[in-house]
Amino acid sequence: MTHAWIDASAGVAGDMLLGALIDAGASLDAVRQAVAAVIGDAVTIEASTVTRAGLRATYAQVALQQDDPPHRTWTTIQQMLTAAPLPAPVRDNALKVFAALAEAEGRVHGVPASDIHFHEVGALDSIADVVGVCAALNDLGVGSLSAGPVAVGSGRVRAAHGSIPVPVPAVVELAQGRRIQAGGDGELTTPTGMALIAALAPTDEDLPGIAIQKSGTGAGTKDFADRPNVTRVLLGKSPSHSRSQAVQLEANIDDLDPRLWPGVLRHLMQTGADDAWLVPILMKKGRPAHQLTVLAHPTRADQLEKQILQHTSTLGVRRTTYTKRALARGWIDVPVDGSPLAVKIGHDQGLVLQVMPEFDAVAALAEELGWSERRVLAAAFAAAETFGWSIGSPPPEDFSALRNHQ
Repeated sequence: MTHAWIDASAGVAGDMLLGALIDAGASLDAVRQAVAAVIGDAVTIEASTVTRAGLRATYAQVALQQDDPPHRTWTTIQQMLTAAPLPAPVRDNALKVFAALAEAEGRVHGVPASDIHFHEVGALDSIADVVGVCAALNDLGVGSLSAGPVAVGSGRVRAAHGSIPVPVPAVVELAQGRRIQAGGDGELTTPTGMALIAALAPTDEDLPGIAIQKSGTGAGTKDFADRPNVTRVLLGKSPSHSRSQAVQLEANIDDLDPRLWPGVLRHLMQTGADDAWLVPILMKKGRPAHQLTVLAHPTRADQLEKQILQHTSTLGVRRTTYTKRALARGWIDVPVDGSPLAVKIGHDQGLVLQVMPEFDAVAALAEELGWSERRVLAAAFAAAETFGWSIGSPPPEDFSALRNHQ
């Protein structure tokens, strides 16, 4: 699959990572379209070639075209992303990034994540950076990410709450469990940059064994004489591994208001769970209850465990490690009454094994067309088969052509 490794040894910010991905070949038009879907024409995005300490790089400049409110809440940004007509992988990744930011800011200020008011990271240019990076990754077909040690800087910086030490508190929270280093004077890594790495590149590792196919270098705003102010991205094909480690977290709960469960499950998914579900059970003394189960990558287990303890009434969480086999998968768009609909394709050993429309997209399109959801599903299956994506058959083209292939 296509893997991206982020070199943040000189620091990372949202615009730097966006510039690196555009430099690696991501479509600037795809980035602009995704950002416009969320915030309209409130910003412009331009990419130019610059040098940083003599090293060529791409500078992604996000410029405001209107006055920006002083802050936005996490709930407001969540609603903006959910309502926007974005491809599912772009929307889901952007939600993960802002959820990570909200959790970090909540811990810093001692308030629930839902009550957080973003200042700098809630500005239109920061929203554009996050959505732009997620759109660029989707356009490049990146299925997995990892990152090396992150240079965070040193000294102090002025922010909405006055003069604060570097690394700023939100970066410290987001960097939990990762290797960091000073790397130089000033703020080298911003909360947005750290959140992108924390949410999208859960594995902290030195350069892995990949066959490099593309690379990109993104420039920061400043040009230091003693070191290139850049973030690099290396993309390549990693060896195919059909089996991986997964952690399963479980808790039996008999005293939680059942109206809270949908929010609990939604929050866990936004925090980075691969899946989360409830099973009705009967506990001791004949009490009806629910067994909560969360499946996640091992690097996210600690954070999700904390969320279970915080958002439910359980007194403990069981943890089991499993070996998981997952089909390789990716996305295609098929036309349904002239509108594109995302369909997930699962495959193995050169054959298509699963063809499944994205149900959130099905529900949205059914509402738009005035059709039943069943009718949209049937039309999506028929369209996929018309284009050659049939269960049990070879694909009409190479599987690597699938979006977000992994």
